[in-house]
Amino acid sequence: MSYELIAPCHFGLEAVLKREVLDLGFEITAVEDGRVTFRGGDDAVAKANIGLRSAERVLLKVGEFRAETYDDLFEGTKALPWEDLIPAHGKFWVKKASSIRSKLFSPSDIQSIMKKAMVDRMKSRYKVSWFEEDGEAYPVRVSIKNDVVTVGLDTSGASLHKRGYRQSPVLAPISETLAAALIGLTPWKADRILVDPFCGSGTFPIEAAMKAAHIAPGLKRDFGAEKWDNLFKARLWQAARDEAEAAIDLSVSTDIQGYDIDPKAIKACRENAAAAGVKDLIHFQVRDVKDLHHPKKYGFIISNPPYGERLEDKEAMPPLYAAIGEAYRGLDSWSMYLITSYEDAERHIGRKADKNRKLYNGMLKTYFYQYMGPKPPRRNG
Repeated sequence: MSYELIAPCHFGLEAVLKREVLDLGFEITAVEDGRVTFRGGDDAVAKANIGLRSAERVLLKVGEFRAETYDDLFEGTKALPWEDLIPAHGKFWVKKASSIRSKLFSPSDIQSIMKKAMVDRMKSRYKVSWFEEDGEAYPVRVSIKNDVVTVGLDTSGASLHKRGYRQSPVLAPISETLAAALIGLTPWKADRILVDPFCGSGTFPIEAAMKAAHIAPGLKRDFGAEKWDNLFKARLWQAARDEAEAAIDLSVSTDIQGYDIDPKAIKACRENAAAAGVKDLIHFQVRDVKDLHHPKKYGFIISNPPYGERLEDKEAMPPLYAAIGEAYRGLDSWSMYLITSYEDAERHIGRKADKNRKLYNGMLKTYFYQYMGPKPPRRNG
């Protein structure tokens, strides 16, 4: 059996996700703003949920059609083969609807009309007048863009950023999926130094260490579609987990460091790293960014520094970013990648970034400042 799957991601980071999908061996069918669509066999749902680092979730594509009126939406939804996917006792509903540049734009109306159409179709197929919906959950997500409706079953359940290792969160952490995608946007590799001087709950260092050790991000959690045994047998999930476990290499040599001035944050980092299985691959330390230095060349700073989201923090931003700039100037041949919503970052760092990419972290507009150092010389042999 072949399935077409949709993996939503952060806008602007589709290229990173595309590379991950290809690395897992799947066939890309479309790359669009905020999502990558691909095709795979029976095992694709399990492998994608367990293995994709930068995807927000994995949707099983039910279908796509054009709808400019609610009648179009009803008939288009009713024409989809719901009975092939959802059993008679399944619980089904449109969990989320989004609309961009389309004539249909009310999420609640879209949700209720699609639910009615699904019920109408399945009544005739299952020869019943009422659905108990007392079985497993089959949540539906729909996006409408330029009047084209794309319908998917959510196989993930909780968002894929919930890896299961964050035992001790601290204030305003960056999501695991965004951190993984941003690392993927840089040329960092496991044999290069990586330092996060504002490590918070440790997300950047932990995601980097997991990548270095080939630890699949979804190994420590469950997924909604694991209960859909009408579609995906337990052996498929077990085989995907066994394959991911076999790929882990904890013998990898790394130089990954996380600093924060808050001892509670460093304690949380260590607990999270232990839960992720990478505590021996990262060195966490209470340290101010002013004390950031390293004797080796060609390292990377990848970080999400404070950006003064509260009014009382605003006056602390200029000296903080000046300290970042001063520390960076002392690091010979290093690269620096910062995600922040602080718009005066470059001015106070004292240098314009080589590249500046605008990204949205949730609803917050942020900038990914990229200061690219030279490549290290090639090693002989």
